[in-house]
Amino acid sequence: MVTPVDVGLVLAGLLLAFVGAAVSVYTVTLAGFLVGAGTGYVFAPSALGLLGAEGLVATAGIVVVVGLIGAFLAYAGLSFAVMGIGGIVGAFIARFAVAPIYAAGTWETAAVTVVGLVAGALFGLIATKLTLVFASGFIGSAFATRSLTLAEFQTAQETLSIDPLIFDMLSPLFVAVFVLGVLFQLGLFRFGYVTKLVAVIPGARRWTAGEESSS
Repeated sequence: MVTPVDVGLVLAGLLLAFVGAAVSVYTVTLAGFLVGAGTGYVFAPSALGLLGAEGLVATAGIVVVVGLIGAFLAYAGLSFAVMGIGGIVGAFIARFAVAPIYAAGTWETAAVTVVGLVAGALFGLIATKLTLVFASGFIGSAFATRSLTLAEFQTAQETLSIDPLIFDMLSPLFVAVFVLGVLFQLGLFRFGYVTKLVAVIPGARRWTAGEESSS
């Protein structure tokens, strides 16, 4: 059964995948909310246990609050947020790459994942625009193609592990949406449409990847 949450995640994913880097301030804020909400959902049972509360409403409250905190932190520190987003994507790619080689939970897997996280964060520091294009395409495609759904987050919540969130990054549908999204975003920059979008969208001039001439 398709729920409003499922539809919302797919729509948010499509926006991230195809126009994410063009309106960076919104992309980073939305990504911050999604990361925060996902983190809140995974650790909600532990938090509710400490607070002595339970129930769907309480869980939803934690998800929304942590999501808003993530969005605020991302908006307040956009450059650092890009590094964080790059790090998360780098860690996921590294974890997927070593999955056929090392078993989950081994020190080798952890070490490679950390290396991916650091590499992604450094890439976000030195190539902000490209990081936003690829990271928004990656995260957006994962949600748009339902490679990541609420079910995976529920499993991660039960196991307190990120392994359920590692999806098949070679899936034809994911690859197709990712490639199309990245190419579309690069085209927006190449043909000057980013400047037009920033001019008409409130708040987008605060910070946009299009202003990163060094990338």
